[in-house]
Amino acid sequence: MMLDDCDTWTYGQHMSKAAILSIGTELTRGELLNSNAHWLADRLVALGFTVVEHATVPDDAERIRGTLLRLADPTEDVKVIVCTGGLGPTSDDLTTAVVADALGVELTRDAASLAWIEQRFRDRGHRGIPMPAINEKQADFPAGARVLSNALGTAPGFSVQIAQTRAYFMPGVPREMKHIFDTHIVAELTDPANGLVERRTHQVHIRCFGLGESAVAERLADLDLGGAKRHPGITIGYRATFPEIEVKVLAEAEDEVAATKLAEATAAEVWRLLPDVAFGGKDETYSLYVAKLLKSSGLRVAVAESCTGGLLGKLLTDPAGSSAYVLGGVISYANSVKTGLLGVSEAVLREHGAVSEEVARAMAEGALRRTEADLAVGITGIAGPDGGSEQKPVGTVCFALANRSGATLTFTERFPGTRDFVRSYSAYYALRLFAGAAVEKLDLAKATRVHEA
Repeated sequence: MMLDDCDTWTYGQHMSKAAILSIGTELTRGELLNSNAHWLADRLVALGFTVVEHATVPDDAERIRGTLLRLADPTEDVKVIVCTGGLGPTSDDLTTAVVADALGVELTRDAASLAWIEQRFRDRGHRGIPMPAINEKQADFPAGARVLSNALGTAPGFSVQIAQTRAYFMPGVPREMKHIFDTHIVAELTDPANGLVERRTHQVHIRCFGLGESAVAERLADLDLGGAKRHPGITIGYRATFPEIEVKVLAEAEDEVAATKLAEATAAEVWRLLPDVAFGGKDETYSLYVAKLLKSSGLRVAVAESCTGGLLGKLLTDPAGSSAYVLGGVISYANSVKTGLLGVSEAVLREHGAVSEEVARAMAEGALRRTEADLAVGITGIAGPDGGSEQKPVGTVCFALANRSGATLTFTERFPGTRDFVRSYSAYYALRLFAGAAVEKLDLAKATRVHEA
Protein backbone atom coordinates (compact mmCIF):
# COMPACT_ATOMS: atom_id res chain seq x y z
CA MET A 1 0.00 0.00 0.00
CA MET A 2 1.48 3.33 -1.04
CA LEU A 3 1.30 6.13 1.45
CA ASP A 4 -0.48 8.38 -0.99
CA ASP A 5 -3.23 5.83 -1.65
CA CYS A 6 -6.45 7.41 -0.47
CA ASP A 7 -9.90 5.88 -0.22
CA THR A 8 -13.16 6.71 1.48
CA TRP A 9 -12.05 5.38 4.86
CA THR A 10 -12.84 7.81 7.65
CA TYR A 11 -10.41 7.72 10.54
CA GLY A 12 -11.87 6.60 13.85
CA GLN A 13 -15.30 5.64 12.61
CA HIS A 14 -14.98 1.98 13.56
CA MET A 15 -12.60 2.09 16.52
CA SER A 16 -14.01 0.74 19.79
CA LYS A 17 -13.86 3.24 22.63
CA ALA A 18 -12.39 2.50 26.04
CA ALA A 19 -12.03 4.57 29.21
CA ILE A 20 -9.78 4.24 32.24
CA LEU A 21 -10.99 5.04 35.76
CA SER A 22 -8.37 5.33 38.53
CA ILE A 23 -9.63 5.45 42.11
CA GLY A 24 -7.59 6.68 45.05
CA THR A 25 -7.19 9.82 47.10
CA GLU A 26 -3.42 9.27 47.01
CA LEU A 27 -3.65 9.77 43.22
CA THR A 28 -5.73 12.96 43.28
CA ARG A 29 -3.42 14.42 45.93
CA GLY A 30 -0.35 13.62 43.86
CA GLU A 31 1.11 11.31 46.49
CA LEU A 32 1.44 8.51 43.93
CA LEU A 33 2.23 8.62 40.22
CA ASN A 34 -0.57 7.03 38.20
CA SER A 35 1.56 4.55 36.30
CA ASN A 36 -1.39 2.13 36.02
CA ALA A 37 -3.31 4.42 33.67
CA HIS A 38 -0.26 4.83 31.44
CA TRP A 39 0.26 1.07 31.24
CA LEU A 40 -3.40 0.29 30.62
CA ALA A 41 -3.76 2.90 27.89
CA ASP A 42 -0.77 1.49 26.06
CA ARG A 43 -2.17 -2.05 26.29
CA LEU A 44 -5.67 -1.03 25.21
CA VAL A 45 -4.39 0.84 22.16
CA ALA A 46 -2.28 -2.19 21.23
CA LEU A 47 -5.44 -4.31 21.43
CA GLY A 48 -7.25 -2.04 18.97
CA PHE A 49 -9.17 0.36 21.22
CA THR A 50 -9.10 4.12 21.20
CA VAL A 51 -8.87 5.44 24.76
CA VAL A 52 -11.18 8.42 25.02
CA GLU A 53 -10.73 9.35 28.68
CA HIS A 54 -8.52 8.93 31.74
CA ALA A 55 -10.61 9.73 34.84
CA THR A 56 -9.13 9.91 38.33
CA VAL A 57 -11.30 10.29 41.42
CA PRO A 58 -10.66 10.18 45.19
CA ASP A 59 -12.00 7.53 47.56
CA ASP A 60 -15.42 9.15 47.59
CA ALA A 61 -18.51 7.03 46.94
CA GLU A 62 -20.51 9.68 45.11
CA ARG A 63 -17.64 10.64 42.82
CA ILE A 64 -16.85 7.03 42.02
CA ARG A 65 -20.50 6.24 41.29
CA GLY A 66 -21.11 9.38 39.23
CA THR A 67 -17.98 8.98 37.12
CA LEU A 68 -18.64 5.30 36.50
CA LEU A 69 -22.24 5.89 35.39
CA ARG A 70 -21.21 8.83 33.21
CA LEU A 71 -18.60 6.77 31.39
CA ALA A 72 -21.09 3.91 30.94
CA ASP A 73 -23.85 6.16 29.61
CA PRO A 74 -24.93 4.76 26.22
CA THR A 75 -24.51 8.18 24.62
CA GLU A 76 -20.77 7.97 25.34
CA ASP A 77 -20.54 4.75 23.28
CA VAL A 78 -17.75 3.42 25.49
CA LYS A 79 -17.45 -0.34 25.02
CA VAL A 80 -15.03 -0.99 27.88
CA ILE A 81 -14.11 0.65 31.20
CA VAL A 82 -11.05 -0.57 33.07
CA CYS A 83 -10.87 0.55 36.68
CA THR A 84 -8.11 0.27 39.28
CA GLY A 85 -8.07 0.87 43.00
CA GLY A 86 -10.37 0.62 45.99
CA LEU A 87 -10.45 -3.19 46.36
CA GLY A 88 -8.50 -3.38 49.61
CA PRO A 89 -9.81 -4.30 53.07
CA THR A 90 -9.84 -0.87 54.72
CA SER A 91 -12.67 1.58 55.23
CA ASP A 92 -11.58 3.82 52.35
CA ASP A 93 -11.74 0.92 49.84
CA LEU A 94 -15.21 1.59 48.46
CA THR A 95 -15.20 0.38 44.85
CA THR A 96 -17.00 -2.95 45.20
CA ALA A 97 -19.82 -1.56 47.34
CA VAL A 98 -20.26 1.44 45.05
CA VAL A 99 -20.54 -0.77 41.95
CA ALA A 100 -23.15 -2.96 43.64
CA ASP A 101 -25.13 0.14 44.60
CA ALA A 102 -24.90 1.55 41.07
CA LEU A 103 -26.23 -1.72 39.66
CA GLY A 104 -28.92 -2.01 42.32
CA VAL A 105 -27.75 -5.44 43.48
CA GLU A 106 -26.56 -6.96 46.73
CA LEU A 107 -23.02 -7.95 47.61
CA THR A 108 -22.46 -11.70 47.69
CA ARG A 109 -19.53 -13.56 49.22
CA ASP A 110 -17.49 -15.80 46.92
CA ALA A 111 -16.38 -18.87 48.83
CA ALA A 112 -13.43 -19.64 46.55
CA SER A 113 -12.05 -16.12 46.91
CA LEU A 114 -12.39 -16.21 50.69
CA ALA A 115 -10.59 -19.55 50.82
CA TRP A 116 -7.78 -18.11 48.70
CA ILE A 117 -7.38 -15.05 50.95
CA GLU A 118 -7.33 -17.24 54.05
CA GLN A 119 -4.70 -19.46 52.42
CA ARG A 120 -2.56 -16.43 51.62
CA PHE A 121 -2.51 -15.54 55.30
CA ARG A 122 -1.84 -19.12 56.37
CA ASP A 123 1.16 -19.15 54.01
CA ARG A 124 2.42 -16.16 55.98
CA GLY A 125 1.80 -17.97 59.26
CA HIS A 126 5.48 -18.20 60.11
CA ARG A 127 5.28 -14.45 60.65
CA GLY A 128 2.52 -14.94 63.18
CA ILE A 129 -0.01 -12.81 61.32
CA PRO A 130 -3.59 -14.19 61.41
CA MET A 131 -6.06 -12.99 58.79
CA PRO A 132 -7.83 -9.88 60.10
CA ALA A 133 -11.60 -10.07 59.85
CA ILE A 134 -11.69 -6.96 57.68
CA ASN A 135 -10.05 -8.91 54.83
CA GLU A 136 -13.24 -10.92 54.41
CA LYS A 137 -14.77 -8.00 52.49
CA GLN A 138 -12.29 -8.67 49.67
CA ALA A 139 -14.29 -11.82 48.89
CA ASP A 140 -17.52 -9.83 48.41
CA PHE A 141 -18.70 -8.95 44.90
CA PRO A 142 -21.78 -7.47 43.24
CA ALA A 143 -24.31 -10.24 42.57
CA GLY A 144 -23.75 -11.63 39.08
CA ALA A 145 -20.19 -10.33 38.75
CA ARG A 146 -17.50 -12.44 37.15
CA VAL A 147 -14.67 -12.87 39.65
CA LEU A 148 -11.11 -12.38 38.35
CA SER A 149 -8.75 -14.37 40.57
CA ASN A 150 -5.55 -12.76 41.78
CA ALA A 151 -2.65 -15.17 42.22
CA LEU A 152 -0.38 -12.38 43.47
CA GLY A 153 -2.43 -10.84 46.26
CA THR A 154 -5.53 -10.84 48.43
CA ALA A 155 -7.66 -8.57 46.21
CA PRO A 156 -9.44 -10.40 43.39
CA GLY A 157 -10.85 -8.33 40.56
CA PHE A 158 -14.27 -8.60 38.97
CA SER A 159 -16.22 -7.58 35.89
CA VAL A 160 -19.82 -6.49 35.37
CA GLN A 161 -22.05 -5.21 32.61
CA ILE A 162 -23.29 -1.64 33.02
CA ALA A 163 -25.87 -0.86 30.32
CA GLN A 164 -23.95 -1.45 27.05
CA THR A 165 -20.50 -1.19 28.65
CA ARG A 166 -18.31 -3.96 30.02
CA ALA A 167 -16.51 -2.77 33.17
CA TYR A 168 -13.47 -4.40 34.74
CA PHE A 169 -12.26 -3.69 38.27
CA MET A 170 -8.73 -4.47 39.44
CA PRO A 171 -6.58 -3.69 42.47
CA GLY A 172 -4.31 -0.65 42.35
CA VAL A 173 -1.09 -2.55 43.11
CA PRO A 174 0.63 -2.43 39.69
CA ARG A 175 1.94 -5.99 39.52
CA GLU A 176 -1.41 -7.41 40.65
CA MET A 177 -3.31 -5.21 38.19
CA LYS A 178 -1.07 -6.25 35.30
CA HIS A 179 -1.41 -9.93 36.23
CA ILE A 180 -5.20 -9.78 36.29
CA PHE A 181 -5.40 -7.79 33.07
CA ASP A 182 -3.13 -10.11 31.11
CA THR A 183 -4.48 -13.33 32.66
CA HIS A 184 -8.22 -12.69 32.53
CA ILE A 185 -9.15 -9.57 30.62
CA VAL A 186 -7.13 -9.62 27.39
CA ALA A 187 -8.70 -12.86 26.18
CA GLU A 188 -12.19 -11.52 26.83
CA LEU A 189 -11.51 -8.22 25.10
CA THR A 190 -10.12 -9.87 21.98
CA ASP A 191 -12.64 -12.72 21.69
CA PRO A 192 -14.67 -11.91 18.53
CA ALA A 193 -17.72 -13.51 20.09
CA ASN A 194 -17.86 -10.72 22.67
CA GLY A 195 -17.87 -7.95 20.07
CA LEU A 196 -15.88 -5.59 22.28
CA VAL A 197 -13.24 -4.63 19.71
CA GLU A 198 -12.74 -5.01 15.98
CA ARG A 199 -9.07 -5.29 15.10
CA ARG A 200 -8.81 -2.54 12.52
CA THR A 201 -5.66 -0.88 13.83
CA HIS A 202 -1.95 -1.55 14.06
CA GLN A 203 0.74 0.49 15.78
CA VAL A 204 4.49 0.52 15.18
CA HIS A 205 6.93 2.06 17.67
CA ILE A 206 10.31 3.48 16.61
CA ARG A 207 12.77 4.52 19.31
CA CYS A 208 15.35 7.23 18.65
CA PHE A 209 18.33 8.82 20.33
CA GLY A 210 20.42 11.81 19.26
CA LEU A 211 17.75 14.43 18.59
CA GLY A 212 15.19 16.16 20.78
CA GLU A 213 11.47 15.63 20.35
CA SER A 214 10.91 18.81 18.35
CA ALA A 215 13.87 18.06 16.07
CA VAL A 216 12.52 14.55 15.41
CA ALA A 217 9.08 15.98 14.68
CA GLU A 218 10.62 18.53 12.31
CA ARG A 219 12.35 15.75 10.38
CA LEU A 220 8.98 14.01 10.03
CA ALA A 221 6.90 17.14 9.36
CA ASP A 222 6.13 16.36 5.73
CA LEU A 223 5.33 12.74 6.49
CA ASP A 224 3.26 13.62 9.55
CA LEU A 225 1.15 16.24 7.81
CA GLY A 226 1.21 14.40 4.50
CA GLY A 227 0.06 11.19 6.15
CA ALA A 228 -2.95 12.90 7.64
CA LYS A 229 -3.79 14.57 4.33
CA ARG A 230 -3.06 11.70 1.96
CA HIS A 231 -4.27 8.85 4.14
CA PRO A 232 -6.64 9.68 6.99
CA GLY A 233 -5.93 6.31 8.63
CA ILE A 234 -2.45 7.41 9.74
CA THR A 235 -1.66 9.18 13.01
CA ILE A 236 1.90 9.90 14.15
CA GLY A 237 2.56 10.55 17.82
CA TYR A 238 5.64 11.28 19.91
CA ARG A 239 6.67 10.32 23.43
CA ALA A 240 9.76 11.64 25.15
CA THR A 241 11.40 9.37 27.74
CA PHE A 242 14.62 11.33 28.26
CA PRO A 243 16.96 11.05 26.56
CA GLU A 244 15.17 8.76 24.10
CA ILE A 245 12.28 9.72 21.83
CA GLU A 246 9.59 7.29 20.71
CA VAL A 247 7.74 7.78 17.43
CA LYS A 248 4.39 5.99 17.29
CA VAL A 249 2.80 5.22 13.94
CA LEU A 250 -0.85 4.25 14.37
CA ALA A 251 -2.79 3.05 11.33
CA GLU A 252 -6.49 2.29 10.99
CA ALA A 253 -7.95 0.58 7.94
CA GLU A 254 -10.80 -1.69 6.91
CA ASP A 255 -9.22 -4.65 8.71
CA GLU A 256 -6.14 -5.54 10.74
CA VAL A 257 -4.19 -6.86 7.76
CA ALA A 258 -4.62 -3.60 5.84
CA ALA A 259 -3.83 -1.56 8.95
CA THR A 260 -0.62 -3.51 9.54
CA LYS A 261 0.46 -3.00 5.94
CA LEU A 262 -0.21 0.74 6.14
CA ALA A 263 1.54 1.14 9.51
CA GLU A 264 4.63 -0.74 8.38
CA ALA A 265 4.85 1.23 5.13
CA THR A 266 4.69 4.49 7.10
CA ALA A 267 7.21 3.22 9.64
CA ALA A 268 9.63 2.44 6.80
CA GLU A 269 9.39 6.10 5.80
CA VAL A 270 10.14 7.16 9.37
CA TRP A 271 13.27 5.01 9.38
CA ARG A 272 14.30 6.52 6.04
CA LEU A 273 13.94 10.04 7.44
CA LEU A 274 15.76 9.24 10.72
CA PRO A 275 18.62 6.96 9.61
CA ASP A 276 21.09 8.39 12.10
CA VAL A 277 18.91 8.39 15.21
CA ALA A 278 16.32 5.58 14.88
CA PHE A 279 17.61 2.42 16.50
CA GLY A 280 14.83 0.04 17.53
CA GLY A 281 11.25 -0.88 18.29
CA LYS A 282 8.98 -0.48 21.28
CA ASP A 283 10.83 -2.66 23.76
CA GLU A 284 14.43 -1.95 22.68
CA THR A 285 16.26 0.53 24.88
CA TYR A 286 19.40 2.25 23.67
CA SER A 287 21.42 0.17 26.13
CA LEU A 288 20.03 -3.01 24.57
CA TYR A 289 20.73 -1.70 21.07
CA VAL A 290 24.37 -0.96 21.92
CA ALA A 291 24.68 -4.33 23.67
CA LYS A 292 23.59 -6.12 20.50
CA LEU A 293 26.12 -4.18 18.44
CA LEU A 294 28.96 -4.94 20.83
CA LYS A 295 28.05 -8.62 21.03
CA SER A 296 27.83 -9.02 17.27
CA SER A 297 31.12 -7.17 16.76
CA GLY A 298 32.94 -9.23 19.38
CA LEU A 299 34.38 -6.07 20.95
CA ARG A 300 35.20 -5.88 24.64
CA VAL A 301 34.96 -2.50 26.33
CA ALA A 302 36.09 -0.67 29.44
CA VAL A 303 35.16 2.72 30.89
CA ALA A 304 36.85 5.46 32.88
CA GLU A 305 34.26 7.80 34.38
CA SER A 306 34.43 10.93 36.44
CA CYS A 307 31.35 13.18 36.31
CA THR A 308 28.98 10.33 35.33
CA GLY A 309 29.86 8.45 38.51
CA GLY A 310 29.37 4.95 37.14
CA LEU A 311 26.22 5.67 35.12
CA LEU A 312 27.84 4.60 31.84
CA GLY A 313 28.88 1.31 33.43
CA LYS A 314 25.33 0.79 34.65
CA LEU A 315 23.85 1.40 31.20
CA LEU A 316 26.35 -0.98 29.62
CA THR A 317 25.56 -3.73 32.10
CA ASP A 318 21.78 -3.29 32.26
CA PRO A 319 21.18 -5.86 29.47
CA ALA A 320 21.51 -9.51 30.42
CA GLY A 321 24.68 -11.11 29.11
CA SER A 322 26.74 -7.93 29.39
CA SER A 323 29.72 -9.93 30.67
CA ALA A 324 30.32 -10.89 27.05
CA TYR A 325 31.45 -7.36 26.20
CA VAL A 326 32.06 -5.37 29.42
CA LEU A 327 35.38 -6.00 31.15
CA GLY A 328 35.18 -3.29 33.79
CA GLY A 329 35.82 0.32 34.61
CA VAL A 330 37.07 2.94 37.02
CA ILE A 331 35.08 5.72 38.70
CA SER A 332 37.81 8.30 39.11
CA TYR A 333 36.28 11.29 40.83
CA ALA A 334 39.44 12.29 42.64
CA ASN A 335 42.61 13.26 40.78
CA SER A 336 44.50 10.80 42.98
CA VAL A 337 42.44 7.98 41.51
CA LYS A 338 43.02 9.27 38.00
CA THR A 339 46.76 9.18 38.56
CA GLY A 340 46.91 6.09 40.76
CA LEU A 341 44.61 3.72 38.88
CA LEU A 342 44.53 5.14 35.36
CA GLY A 343 48.05 6.54 35.09
CA VAL A 344 46.98 10.09 34.26
CA SER A 345 50.05 12.31 34.48
CA GLU A 346 50.05 14.90 37.27
CA ALA A 347 51.72 17.25 34.80
CA VAL A 348 48.76 16.88 32.39
CA LEU A 349 46.34 17.53 35.24
CA ARG A 350 48.22 20.68 36.28
CA GLU A 351 48.57 22.02 32.75
CA HIS A 352 45.12 21.29 31.38
CA GLY A 353 42.89 20.69 34.40
CA ALA A 354 40.83 17.62 35.27
CA VAL A 355 38.12 18.64 32.79
CA SER A 356 40.01 18.55 29.52
CA GLU A 357 40.34 16.43 26.41
CA GLU A 358 43.91 15.63 27.43
CA VAL A 359 42.76 14.10 30.71
CA ALA A 360 39.85 12.29 29.05
CA ARG A 361 42.37 10.80 26.59
CA ALA A 362 44.67 9.68 29.41
CA MET A 363 41.72 8.15 31.27
CA ALA A 364 40.54 6.13 28.26
CA GLU A 365 44.04 4.96 27.42
CA GLY A 366 44.61 4.09 31.09
CA ALA A 367 41.47 1.93 31.08
CA LEU A 368 42.85 0.05 28.08
CA ARG A 369 46.16 -0.54 29.86
CA ARG A 370 44.46 -1.87 32.99
CA THR A 371 42.19 -4.28 31.06
CA GLU A 372 42.20 -6.45 27.98
CA ALA A 373 39.51 -4.33 26.35
CA ASP A 374 39.50 -3.50 22.66
CA LEU A 375 37.84 -0.13 23.19
CA ALA A 376 37.52 2.35 26.05
CA VAL A 377 35.76 5.63 26.74
CA GLY A 378 36.96 8.31 29.16
CA ILE A 379 34.54 10.92 30.55
CA THR A 380 35.39 13.97 32.65
CA GLY A 381 33.22 17.04 33.11
CA ILE A 382 31.38 19.55 35.27
CA ALA A 383 27.86 18.33 35.98
CA GLY A 384 27.08 21.20 38.34
CA PRO A 385 25.37 22.95 39.85
CA ASP A 386 28.72 24.34 41.08
CA GLY A 387 32.27 24.10 39.84
CA GLY A 388 32.04 25.91 36.53
CA SER A 389 34.11 28.83 35.29
CA GLU A 390 34.01 31.29 32.41
CA GLN A 391 36.35 29.07 30.40
CA LYS A 392 34.68 25.82 31.45
CA PRO A 393 31.05 26.48 32.41
CA VAL A 394 28.76 23.95 34.06
CA GLY A 395 27.76 21.32 31.49
CA THR A 396 31.21 21.13 29.91
CA VAL A 397 32.08 17.45 29.37
CA CYS A 398 35.15 15.98 27.67
CA PHE A 399 35.19 12.54 26.09
CA ALA A 400 37.82 10.25 24.64
CA LEU A 401 37.34 7.11 22.55
CA ALA A 402 40.44 4.91 22.41
CA ASN A 403 41.18 1.57 20.78
CA ARG A 404 43.99 -0.90 21.31
CA SER A 405 45.67 -0.04 18.02
CA GLY A 406 46.68 3.29 19.54
CA ALA A 407 44.07 5.54 17.97
CA THR A 408 42.28 7.96 20.28
CA LEU A 409 39.69 10.61 19.44
CA THR A 410 38.57 13.35 21.81
CA PHE A 411 35.52 15.60 22.01
CA THR A 412 34.27 18.44 24.17
CA GLU A 413 30.56 19.14 24.52
CA ARG A 414 28.44 21.59 26.49
CA PHE A 415 25.18 20.10 27.74
CA PRO A 416 22.70 22.62 29.14
CA GLY A 417 20.40 21.60 31.95
CA THR A 418 20.39 20.16 35.42
CA ARG A 419 23.04 17.94 37.00
CA ASP A 420 20.96 14.84 36.24
CA PHE A 421 20.54 15.94 32.62
CA VAL A 422 24.26 16.47 32.12
CA ARG A 423 25.18 13.15 33.69
CA SER A 424 22.52 11.15 31.84
CA TYR A 425 23.16 12.69 28.45
CA SER A 426 26.92 12.27 28.87
CA ALA A 427 26.48 8.55 29.54
CA TYR A 428 24.24 8.15 26.49
CA TYR A 429 26.72 10.15 24.40
CA ALA A 430 29.42 7.66 25.40
CA LEU A 431 27.14 4.75 24.51
CA ARG A 432 26.77 6.27 21.08
CA LEU A 433 30.54 6.40 20.67
CA PHE A 434 30.72 2.69 21.48
CA ALA A 435 27.90 2.02 19.01
CA GLY A 436 29.67 3.89 16.22
CA ALA A 437 32.93 2.03 16.85
CA ALA A 438 31.09 -1.31 16.81
CA VAL A 439 29.30 -0.53 13.55
CA GLU A 440 32.52 0.63 11.89
CA LYS A 441 34.65 -2.23 13.26
CA LEU A 442 36.91 0.03 15.32
CA ASP A 443 37.47 2.56 12.53
CA LEU A 444 37.22 5.54 14.88
CA ALA A 445 37.24 8.13 12.13
CA LYS A 446 34.09 6.58 10.71
CA ALA A 447 32.67 5.82 14.11
CA THR A 448 32.36 9.49 14.95
CA ARG A 449 29.94 9.96 12.07
CA VAL A 450 27.33 8.25 14.20
CA HIS A 451 27.89 10.88 16.88
CA GLU A 452 28.12 13.83 14.51
CA ALA A 453 24.69 13.01 13.12
